[in-house]
Amino acid sequence: MPHSHEATPAQEATGLATQSALTQIATSTRPSSFDAHNAPEPAVMDKCVHCGFCLPACPTYVLWGEEMDSPRGRIWLMRKAALGEAPLDTVFQTHIDNCLGCMACMTACPSGVEYNKLIEDTRGQVERQADRNNTRSLPDRLFRKLLFATFPHPLRLRALGIPLAIYQRTGLQTLVRDSGLLKLLPARLRSMEALLPPVPLNPFHSLPNAVASNNRSRGRVGMLTGCVQDAFFAHVNAATARVLAAEGFEVIIPKPQRCCGALMVHSGLDDEATSYAKDMIATFEAANVDVIVINAAGCGSTMKEYAHLLRNNPSWSARAAAFSAKCKDISEVLATVEPIAPRSPIALRVAYHDACHMRHAQGIFAQPRSLLAQIPQLKIEEIAESNLCCGSAGVYNLLNPEPANELGDRKAQHLLATGADAVISANPGCLLQLMNGLRRRGAAELPTFHMIEFLDASIRGLTVDQLLHGKRSLDVS
Repeated sequence: MPHSHEATPAQEATGLATQSALTQIATSTRPSSFDAHNAPEPAVMDKCVHCGFCLPACPTYVLWGEEMDSPRGRIWLMRKAALGEAPLDTVFQTHIDNCLGCMACMTACPSGVEYNKLIEDTRGQVERQADRNNTRSLPDRLFRKLLFATFPHPLRLRALGIPLAIYQRTGLQTLVRDSGLLKLLPARLRSMEALLPPVPLNPFHSLPNAVASNNRSRGRVGMLTGCVQDAFFAHVNAATARVLAAEGFEVIIPKPQRCCGALMVHSGLDDEATSYAKDMIATFEAANVDVIVINAAGCGSTMKEYAHLLRNNPSWSARAAAFSAKCKDISEVLATVEPIAPRSPIALRVAYHDACHMRHAQGIFAQPRSLLAQIPQLKIEEIAESNLCCGSAGVYNLLNPEPANELGDRKAQHLLATGADAVISANPGCLLQLMNGLRRRGAAELPTFHMIEFLDASIRGLTVDQLLHGKRSLDVS
């Protein structure tokens, strides 16, 4: 869905800037279009030399070929806004909204541009401007309020899971989907229904506050339970705790845990994100753990950047930096220690999908593969265009279902081409997106798993049939 609009700074950028233009931010006398709160930093923008290495890595540029829907185009717009030469109008807003925030450009960039900081700061600017000028439509504002009143709240998600589980288990979901009634709904609501996972009917389940090590002590780690992960993928949290205990870690699970703020950061809701970050820091400070283990890529990338989020808050910036230094993905923790628990064989071929906020935002690539390689007889298949986003991107697939579905279909095609027996990833949003894409291609029966579930199954000695078709355990004893 390419975009057309009136002549703007976007069109000036088609050939893109000469090097002399890159120094104008510091010398311009015009007032910036950005407000003073956490504006994108000129020094970070100045690292971009508009070389174009990011273009083939960017999902929206790959889909549409639109310069302003590429990282270098968006950075050019940010420069113009910083110079006071581009207003934060609906055109600017649209190009920023179109960005998935997958950070593939950071992996591709030879200059080390920290695009994550630029896009997240710019989203905050866009949202405040949208609030001031009322530039979002009423349906858009209401839908966003619905999302943020639901997804960052694990208890609300669990309560919502009861009618959703009934909807699925009674056959009503199948009836509604087959009837064509969903076509009467707006695209965003259709997408929300399509992304429903098999909803567990366990609204009152809770992990214990602590899980003792099963082997020699390797330290005391805290575990993030997450929001969607806690409500709909509680079995992944249970598997994470079991594997850590089997590998010699005492696992502390602080209660209660609020949202980490990832969805807010990715959506420009700075005040809400800051509040969640402070609560998360205080919660794990009180837990007194050596490492904070995270099994959701989007959460991990955000928690590792709390220091940037709170950089202008003297009371919290040092605490945020100390907190972020303790944050590790589960694959990072396990890849740094020799395995203790024996691995049983799992004779399957699996396709491994890199979550963008693992591979690009956190630079985690080899660790999950090395851990899966510890499982005898497990064959790991790499997929084509593995660096390209699946279209999940937080709530992007709900706010922008059309391009998200294009990317999801593309990813599903590549997954099926491997001939794999199962699909593995390391992020709940990716798993939901992949399940939806596979279902659209008539492959709903292809099972999807978090990486830690395979390690857990190997340690517990599950058979292939038990892994693929058995009930996913919530027991951590």
